[in-house]
Amino acid sequence: MKRRTFLMSGAALVVTAPAASLAAAEPPAATGAKSKVVAVRGGEPEALFRKGIAELGGIATFVRPGQKVVVKPNIGWDRAPEYGANTNPDLVAEIVRQCIAAGASQVEVFDHTCNSWERCYRNSGIADAVTQAGGKMVEAHDRDSYREVSRPAAGSMKTALIHRAILDADVFINVPILKHHGGAKVTAALKNFMGLVWDRQYMHAHNLDQCIADAALYRKPDLNVIDAYRIMPTNGPRGVTLNDVRTVKYQILSTDIVAADVLACKLLRTKPEDVRYVALAAKHGLGTADESRIDVVRLEA
Repeated sequence: MKRRTFLMSGAALVVTAPAASLAAAEPPAATGAKSKVVAVRGGEPEALFRKGIAELGGIATFVRPGQKVVVKPNIGWDRAPEYGANTNPDLVAEIVRQCIAAGASQVEVFDHTCNSWERCYRNSGIADAVTQAGGKMVEAHDRDSYREVSRPAAGSMKTALIHRAILDADVFINVPILKHHGGAKVTAALKNFMGLVWDRQYMHAHNLDQCIADAALYRKPDLNVIDAYRIMPTNGPRGVTLNDVRTVKYQILSTDIVAADVLACKLLRTKPEDVRYVALAAKHGLGTADESRIDVVRLEA
């Protein structure tokens, strides 16, 4: 196993809480400590996660017996897994299994989908994978499933309706897929928060980048796992044909949502500084976008 501080160059990357934690994340301590990001490559989704989570101390570092866990993948589109529009179902199932093995009292999985929620849940493969792993799919298409929460520190979205699964969970695991996005440039860990907000139209109409950064103030993830087994470099977020997809067998894990997205941008050949919500989230104190303060541990599955 090799450890080193990763040099943030695009070429190098081509071929990561209790209810009381609902308050905005505090800015990183000015101690010089670096944010750890684990980047694993070269295996199937389950193997990538097993290797990455072991490097972070194992799932028991994040999930304790009796806790309620919510896993938030990207299930926004009525697309089969091979199109790379949604999180890989095998990865989601492995996370659910490990949470249950760690003693979680329940594991809920949801997304506020763009297409028909029933078709998205089914055709993404995630509903069957989660059920077979012992988790529970919960709906997110009904406004009654959301509760109003305020975040005065937000730049634009100071009040929002947030899905109750996020608000009620002891542990929140954020599991997006990495892909291109026509408006925000990149979909990864921060962008995945659009699926826990009821009113996405508000976000699109009131400075999308600021609202994406604001959304992350509503609940800090305990763990971010970016699925880059398949990535979509163009025509995101839904894709058009299989030609839009590249299989790179990669995964990024970190407790720092901003640092994880910095690495994700590099993998997608996008400069992090060109993705405005990354800097805005760092300004909120949600993590670090300073590449000199990111320590990447690179592993082979």
